[in-house]
Amino acid sequence: MFRSAYADVPPVDLPIHEAVLGRAARYGDTPALIDGTDGTTLTYEQVDRFHRRVAAALAEAGVRKGDVLALHSPNTVAFPLAFYAATRAGASVTTVHPLATAEEFAKQLKDCAARWIVTVSPLLDTARRAAELAGGVQEILVCDSAPGHRSLVDMLASTAPEPSVGIDPAEDVAVLPYSSGTTGTPKGVMLTHRQIATNLAQLEPAVPAAPGERVLAVLPFFHIYGLTALVNAPLRLGATVVVLPRFDLEQFLAAIQNHRITGLYVAPPIVLALAKHPLVADYDLSSLKYVISAAAPLDATLAAACSRRLGLPPVGQAYGMTELSPGTHVVPLDAMRDAPPGTVGKLIAGTQMRIVSLDDPGKDLPAGESGEILIRGPQVMKGYLGRPDATAAMIDEEGWLHTGDVGHVDGDGWLFVVDRVKELIKYKGFQVAPAELEALLLTHPGIADAAVIGSRNDEGNEIPHAYVVRRPTAPGLSANEIMMYVAERVAPYKRVREVTFIDGVPRAASGKILRRELRGRA
Repeated sequence: MFRSAYADVPPVDLPIHEAVLGRAARYGDTPALIDGTDGTTLTYEQVDRFHRRVAAALAEAGVRKGDVLALHSPNTVAFPLAFYAATRAGASVTTVHPLATAEEFAKQLKDCAARWIVTVSPLLDTARRAAELAGGVQEILVCDSAPGHRSLVDMLASTAPEPSVGIDPAEDVAVLPYSSGTTGTPKGVMLTHRQIATNLAQLEPAVPAAPGERVLAVLPFFHIYGLTALVNAPLRLGATVVVLPRFDLEQFLAAIQNHRITGLYVAPPIVLALAKHPLVADYDLSSLKYVISAAAPLDATLAAACSRRLGLPPVGQAYGMTELSPGTHVVPLDAMRDAPPGTVGKLIAGTQMRIVSLDDPGKDLPAGESGEILIRGPQVMKGYLGRPDATAAMIDEEGWLHTGDVGHVDGDGWLFVVDRVKELIKYKGFQVAPAELEALLLTHPGIADAAVIGSRNDEGNEIPHAYVVRRPTAPGLSANEIMMYVAERVAPYKRVREVTFIDGVPRAASGKILRRELRGRA
């Protein structure tokens, strides 16, 4: 068993709104949230006061403890207000992908029996249709304004008493994001107030923040990575969050320059842009102190190229999953220059890990050997909503959560993630990790992006199949050139056997490659 070198942290038995905003009075007029597009600024005092008024209006409208409120919005400065207002009123918040279809949205609404929706006017048609399909939705509210719908702005004028709801942090669900877990269809992940609040305390020794620091929030708040790293964690410690609704490279770079951003939490596609896009040279990014990437594997060579270009310590990585609230590992800010290339970090406070054999799951492996990563700690989810069998398949009787990820630990405790158990390609009995081949493909000067899956050849064998996006400067790059490039750099069984050129690699909002879409094409 591998244990964290950090001292254990006691469970944080507070509702998430108190765990995060309990120090708001201390930070007072410090900017908490800034709209990176128009400059709208909310101070800590305003965030605290505004979310309490919205909570009062929600309670007056009928929101009760045990209700589920669906938060369906891109990143805005109103998103945290809606989130904390809902939890203060006693509701659990299920976060919804703003690009979800009405049918996908309805499936989530029905699965968690959501009674309330908070959305934005551009997404109203989808929200209305989803509510019709799901049934049971009492009211649709908007963050901005729309005829026939109450807005959060209107709710700020509420004179209703602030709700006083008895919340059991250990049992009551604060947030209900949807995740596919290791396999299968999306499931509601029950994360309690204690689990997500304690995870913030676990992360703090490794990645502290403070007033005066500014983080740029472009990763989606509906994803647990964004909600933790870009909302809860910085607001708990008095930092300022500059909010962008989506990733547009020019807007992103301008925000770093104009708002003097000190820290970035990103996904690998953004690291790729920072490392290679010519636009980066046109902006002053000297305020940056660190970059942390998570949500998907990041190639060490790409990370090094990004840090060299920006003149920063090496890009650090973090590791976790929705079912883990989400963090378990991170490269500490004070150890970024010492971390070995490619690591996703060290165990955060209060977290235990095992690496078990893929062939014999009961066998623990020592440092240096790769196996499935198992995690135990206070951040392990309560379970999947309404799916006890899926929960039991994920978390064993001893409380170990089976991540489905393959990795190994070195002698100093640094974790390296190789790939997903279910995504390993079995070529003639040999295991091939798609992430390793993807990292290699990205070193080719003619390749802008790449993804690798296992597909069947004419003999029925599973082979590595690369989907490649050519750079505009290499329109004539051929499949044979790519296969030769890989063949010269890997063992024979790891060679790419088929190449398909595509316009773009399908990715989730978190940056993860959507391999199932590529499998569908194959």
